[in-house]
Amino acid sequence: MVLLLPLLIVFTVKHSVARTHSLRYFRLGVSEPGHGIPEFISVGYVDSHPITTYDSVSRLKEPRAPWMAEHLEPDHWERYTQLLRGWQQTFKVELERLQRHYNHSGFHTYQRMIGCELLEDGSTTGFLQYAYDGQDFIIFDKDTLSWIAIDNVAHITKRAWEANWHELQYQKNWLEEECIAWLKRFLEYGKDTLQRTEPPLVKVNRKETFPGITTLVCRAYGFYPPEISMIWMKNGEEIIQEMDYSDILPSGDGTYQTWVSVELDPQSSDLYSCHVEHCDVQMVLQVPQGSETILLVIKAVSGFIVLAMVLAGVGFLAWRRRPQARPYIPSVNDDLQVN
Repeated sequence: MVLLLPLLIVFTVKHSVARTHSLRYFRLGVSEPGHGIPEFISVGYVDSHPITTYDSVSRLKEPRAPWMAEHLEPDHWERYTQLLRGWQQTFKVELERLQRHYNHSGFHTYQRMIGCELLEDGSTTGFLQYAYDGQDFIIFDKDTLSWIAIDNVAHITKRAWEANWHELQYQKNWLEEECIAWLKRFLEYGKDTLQRTEPPLVKVNRKETFPGITTLVCRAYGFYPPEISMIWMKNGEEIIQEMDYSDILPSGDGTYQTWVSVELDPQSSDLYSCHVEHCDVQMVLQVPQGSETILLVIKAVSGFIVLAMVLAGVGFLAWRRRPQARPYIPSVNDDLQVN
């Protein structure tokens, strides 16, 4: 996995729509700051929403969501501002050490990602890893209490970190217990934003991309949360190998958008349908051969049909949007209690 500090959270189309929530903290250090790039940045996210930020210019940890500012007292921000100032210096020292080991000069980056996920069935995951120049460097395996080193330089860090058994145990506990506790707390703080549901607007376009070749594009947009399943079916069977996918991208208004396409021979008698599943709603847009009419059927997950209608042209369904109501190294004991 390539670790890059996200200014934008990008998802991929999933074939499961189980709703998950995540808490992630990203830190980035650069060897040659300037041109608008700070020496050190730290950003926290719940799902795709930024909740905290710190950089070496402001030297302050600050809320990025109004519900974080509302529920956390000033002494919280002051305390973790001091801790992040320490991490800023640590990243500088550690990046210089890595450059010496790799015999590098010039612009280089050092990154850290830590966090956890809460799945819909109540199970959890946790992750902690570092990257150098955007490539994996060392990854924590909380189940074996060990570090996975990617290269010989990372093995130096691995030996040093695995010598501290207490810290390994603490990291495992933070990932499995404390991180999840904070995630649940933040989800409650921001529940009007984070736990809302906005169903997708869906439409299908048919266009000729090459002589004799037609492409069907099924688009979904205006939906939240970002977990969504979209597939094309041909004659009632999935055709995953033949499909092209877009990433799930922010629309800029707090919702998401994506598409999936398939090519077809307009002379064939195959029947195509786009199947979309989001939260508790399923949609099927059927494309009869040789017709510009698209049949849209919306179902609950239980299978109860709540709406069936024939739409002309591109089969656009207009819904009223609902209002808004996924390493010298310091001691983690000093920093990871809330990040």
